[in-house]
Amino acid sequence: MWAVAGGVALFSGILVLQATLAFWTVESLEIVNVLTYGGVQAAQYPLNIYAAWFRRVLTFGVPLACVAYYPVLAILKRPDPLGAPGWFLPLAPAAGFMFLALSFVAWRAGMGRYTSTGS
Repeated sequence: MWAVAGGVALFSGILVLQATLAFWTVESLEIVNVLTYGGVQAAQYPLNIYAAWFRRVLTFGVPLACVAYYPVLAILKRPDPLGAPGWFLPLAPAAGFMFLALSFVAWRAGMGRYTSTGS
């Protein structure tokens, strides 16, 4: 349940970022599709098959691994082959909520800099 809630928070944060990008660009949907659809595809496979730089992106940039990969390891009671500590695995979905909070910070920054076209 915790992993599902973290996933909902993560994808809600991605949608908030999409709305925030609309302040500066008209074509924000394609950028966000890379994160949503691409992220869903990437989360279907074990994290250890990806290059180290991509694992870092999926864990720290857009924490898809924190809401998909690490909780599954905790449920299956398996150690992380990449070396994450055991205490981190069940707590990883909290990264989805942190991502949502950072998305709201970006939203507030966008609202603060928004200027209307005057029409």
